[in-house]
Order: sequence, then C-alpha cells, then structure tokens
Amino acid sequence: MKTSNTIASSQLEGIAGKANVSSAPHDCAKYTVDGKTPAAVVRPETAEEAAEIVRYAGMEKLALISCGARTKLGIGMPPSRYDIAMDMTRLNRVVHYDPDDLTLGVEAGMSIATLGETLAKRNQFLPLMPPFFEKCTVGGAIASGADSLLRPGYGTARDFLIGAEFINGSGALNKSGGRVVKNVSGYDLHKLLIGSLGTLSVITRLNFRTFPLLEAKRGFLAAFDNEREAVNLRQKIITSPLSPVVLEISSPEATRILFGTETPIASLLAGESSWHLFAGFEGTQKVCDRYVRELQRLAQESGAHDALVLREAQYTGLAERMREAVALLSQHSPQSVLFRFSGLPAETTTLLRALRSFVASSWIPSVQIVCGTSELYLALLPKGQEESLLKQVMYFWQSVESLRGKVDFHASILSCPSEWKTDLRVWGPDGPDVALMRRVKNCFDPKNVFAPGRFVGGI
Repeated sequence: MKTSNTIASSQLEGIAGKANVSSAPHDCAKYTVDGKTPAAVVRPETAEEAAEIVRYAGMEKLALISCGARTKLGIGMPPSRYDIAMDMTRLNRVVHYDPDDLTLGVEAGMSIATLGETLAKRNQFLPLMPPFFEKCTVGGAIASGADSLLRPGYGTARDFLIGAEFINGSGALNKSGGRVVKNVSGYDLHKLLIGSLGTLSVITRLNFRTFPLLEAKRGFLAAFDNEREAVNLRQKIITSPLSPVVLEISSPEATRILFGTETPIASLLAGESSWHLFAGFEGTQKVCDRYVRELQRLAQESGAHDALVLREAQYTGLAERMREAVALLSQHSPQSVLFRFSGLPAETTTLLRALRSFVASSWIPSVQIVCGTSELYLALLPKGQEESLLKQVMYFWQSVESLRGKVDFHASILSCPSEWKTDLRVWGPDGPDVALMRRVKNCFDPKNVFAPGRFVGGI
C-alpha cells in the first residue's frame, strides 16, 4: 500500500523530474519550519512547473511553503500545516535587463549577491541589502520584507519594485505592474507580496528599477555618552537637506557584539560605553566633502565626544557588519529574542528609553539598534537557559503593550525559540485590519495552500 509521501513524490516527479524531488528524511529536515518538517521537497525549474505543483497541492489539499536560501524561515508563527517545500533556487536567471533604461527582470531564486555582480559590470546596483546578504535570494528578501541597510537613501523595496509575476493559490500565473517604469499601470498588487511570507502566492519573477553606482563613498562615525544625544543628531540629519544612504545608531552593548575587539573596524570605535551613530553618503567628491563638513558641525552641536570620517574601505567594512546586525544578534544566544519596532522619528528617544527601562527590570542582557528613520531593533540575549526566561520575556512583551496610547509604534517579534512563539504571539495583538488581511488572503489563496498560519491573525 502506498503512503501519502510516496503518492506526493511520484506526482511531483512527473512535474519536476525525479532528480528534483525528495522525500528522504535528511533532505526534508533541511526545510523544517518551527519544528514542522515537510513530507517532500521539490525544486521546479520554470514558473510553469511551479504552477503545476501548486495546482497539485490544491487538488490534494496539501500545504506548501515556497523558499529560497531559507535564511528567514524563522520569521512568523509556526505553520498550521506543512506538506511540501518548494525550493525556488533553480529559477535563478536574469530575464530582462536594459541598462540604459535602468530596468531589470529577475527570477525569484537568484541570490542578491550574484545579481549585484551582474549589475556591477554595467556600473549599476540594486539597493536591496538585507541580512544574510551573501545567501539571500531576491524572492526571499521581498517575501520576508527584510529591511535594507540603504533604506534611508533609496527607500524600501516598494519604491523600486515595479512589477512581479506570481502564482496564486489556484495555480494560475499572474502579472502585476510592468517591465519598465513608464508602462506600470493598474493596481500595484505586486506590492502586497512584500513581507507576506509566502502566504499569498509563489513569487516567480520580480521587476526592478536599478540605480547607477556613484563616484565616491564615504562614512561618518560619531560617539556619544547617551542615546538622547545620538538620536538628537539623527533627527537633525533627517530634518536637514542631507540625504545619507545609511543612518544607524548602535547601543554600547550592540557595538561590542557586532565589532568586538579583534575586527579591523573595532579600532575606529570610541569607548566601550559609547553610543555610536554611523552615516554613509555617496556622490561626487564635492558632495562628499560637503557631507563631511555638515556632519562634523551637526555632531559637535549634538554633543559628540568623538567623530571620525571614514574612507571608502572603512565605510564598506563597517556597513557590511551593520547590514548583518539583525542576523548576528538573532544568532548570538540560543534563546535570543529579537523585537522590531516601527515608530515616528520624533518619538524614538521616548520609545528607546521606555524599552531600556523595561529591559532593566527583566535582568536579561539586551542590545538596541536604531535603523534609518523609523526602525528600532531590540534583542534580548539571555546567557543561560533558566526555566523562568519565557516568563521574563512575556513580562517584557506585556510591558511594551502598556506603551500603546502613549507612543505611536508597531511591534513584532522577528525571531525567538520556536517553542515560545505560541505563548508570545510574535505578531502582537490582532489589529482592526486583520479582517481585511483575511479577505486579501482569500482572494489570492482561496484553498489556503500557501504557508497557512504563519502570518498575522493566523493567516
């Protein structure tokens, strides 16, 4: 008698070929999501194959999770069902590239690093710089909604994603947007895919606006005695005519973890108890010189006790380390918990001080990083594995809720031990928009094939 696994494998082999399907436990284990392992793994080569796999999953009432390099599968709630892992890394081609028009079409399984090498040959780049940069696929970066280090200068993916092709829950191939900026029309359905964690569709292709590499890159590093002064400088930069491409603040604890004492950049950082603001800027030599003068003046006015201009090599090294901050912090402790907060720039100091006060009462070591103009990350990094840790984290999370109505912000847990997710409710309390989200989910995926249960409100 055939098992369901055997039936799934034989059907999938008929679509993608025997070499691209596996139900072996050691292969399936690599695609485990929060303790749940699929019965089969399939690696389609074309969008048509992927669509046929989705249609099969729908007919058999199987749950499917599409993935790439699997660097961000820990985001969200555990899936309620999980039968098939669809590995999209064989869809890794540049489909369309017009350097003169600054437009690009690329399949979802291509790595961002490889795409960067292709664009660099024409002196261009895509300002998508998420954590796990060397491994992360283009589709994974979009589906996870991962922050980019270059967000202050170039915006989020919403600002340069101009179109997409994707498969809905019925197995139909769909298009949204266009290949070139001037032809984009209609509803921007492709932007709903950003941060959806694969719960709405399987992304097969993405169209972007690309950008020219500029003549010069420089960096600026300022050290402060407290977070208020560092945030004050950030606010002055935000409201000034300056437009840095990178703008980050790290707490003393975060600086020690990210840069230690042995990295080449460690010698640039002033003091173990200092808060650091890091700004990166690009343009002509004349523009960079102006940035240096203005940032030095603003840093002095804000109370910086040390400031340093970074050459291009120093800037690149520090930027690469800051780009990976979220990944490094989430992996620092076996029971680390990484929170993400979005709020108004003017309220950053208030929110940051309240969070640090809550953390102090929990006795769990923590670090903070303020990214760009609105994002704040806080990581709880317990050293041991005490039985009371979950209760302490829950107390902190409940304390955060007490801020609502006093500070305008949105909060979620980006990563934590899988067994804690149900108790912590990583997306926080359901908001008034959950009903609308469910309607959108039902339109894209009426059979509930895609990653059920991972998103907000159990979607």
